[in-house]
Amino acid sequence: MLPALLAAAEEQHNPLLPETPDLVWGTIVFVLLLAFFWWKILPSVKKTLDARTEVIEGGIKKAENAQAEASAALDRYNEQLAEARAEAAKIRDQARQDGVRILNELKEQASIEAARITANASVQIEAERQAALVSLRAEVGSLAIDLASGVIGQSLSDDKTAARLVDQFLAELEASEQDASEEKSSK
Repeated sequence: MLPALLAAAEEQHNPLLPETPDLVWGTIVFVLLLAFFWWKILPSVKKTLDARTEVIEGGIKKAENAQAEASAALDRYNEQLAEARAEAAKIRDQARQDGVRILNELKEQASIEAARITANASVQIEAERQAALVSLRAEVGSLAIDLASGVIGQSLSDDKTAARLVDQFLAELEASEQDASEEKSSK
């Protein structure tokens, strides 16, 4: 049947089927080109693809290393930030303690100064009171002598008599004031 087909094929030339020599030469050229690609082009393509793979894997490794370094840097940064916050809190606490201590010292100094001013004022008031009392005694004594001279009708020019009379009058006046103040406090 094959010879019959060949005979029929020879009789009718099919434009889709090439001639036998064309098939042979086409097959030889195909095999040569396949061998050339297999031994020459394919290894260089494979080498180029391997190089690209290495570059890509190297880039991935570099990216992973950079990511690891960035993570480590972030961890160090967070650690330093935590240390800085702790140190800032410590400084704030120390400042608060210093502020309280300074405030207490200032309050103590102010109370000491107030006590000193109060003591000085008390001393000054007492001195002025004593001066006023002495002045008042002299004035009251002078008035009492003048009044007693008018009542008695005698001149009390003798200093000793006048002084005795003034002292007696003032003693009676003070005694009457004390009695009056005691009566008020007992009511």
